[in-house]
Amino acid sequence: MKILALETSAKAVSAAVSENGRILASGYQDTGLTHSRTLMPIVEHILKNTDLKLSDMDAIAVAVGPGSFTGIRIGVSAAKGLAFSVDKPAAVGVSTLAAMARNVAFSDGLIVCAMDARRSQVYNANFSAENGVLTRLTPDRAVSLDELAEEIRNDPRPITLVGDGAHLVYARFTEQGIPCRMAPPHLIMQNATSVALEAEALATQGKLVSAQELEAFYLRPPQADPLKKKPAPIQ
Repeated sequence: MKILALETSAKAVSAAVSENGRILASGYQDTGLTHSRTLMPIVEHILKNTDLKLSDMDAIAVAVGPGSFTGIRIGVSAAKGLAFSVDKPAAVGVSTLAAMARNVAFSDGLIVCAMDARRSQVYNANFSAENGVLTRLTPDRAVSLDELAEEIRNDPRPITLVGDGAHLVYARFTEQGIPCRMAPPHLIMQNATSVALEAEALATQGKLVSAQELEAFYLRPPQADPLKKKPAPIQ
């Protein structure tokens, strides 16, 4: 199964192509330029360099959130447009947090995924990792740093922090005497390679949707549309 994956949920933007659990190509950019300007050139570049066409993809995957409202909108809109352009019925909406957990699935113990949600909160989901296998422990949520610290204070497992909010969690945990470690610098941020791998896992579980059904998952309502109903949490 070939999947084109997009990641636009935070400051960096990336895209990747995978086939049956193997990453064929990926592109990543964190230069401060807008995602609307950088995403499609990355997609075009990796497809060209793999001698693949968009029509060769079996599904289009995208990180649907939580994360930056603008970034998520760009990613989801791009995924829909790409799928519609080649009449691909299959799409995969991937939790940003579940994807980033795959960055450090090799690190046995408790994985705490965190994105900066402002207001002394993080978007968070926790996973256990054992021999490369991830088990979700919490739904995607917005939680205060103090609540998160209290929740796992007595967990005896090694704790690995990942995501653009990991430094916030590290500072609070260290302040409160909770031992933890940051993911390595090259694995700490959101990346489309992990979106692709998570999408393949979801696809094998039959969790493909149509491009029309693909929806963003904000956790908080966008400020520009405060009455918009939230989709069901990603479990």
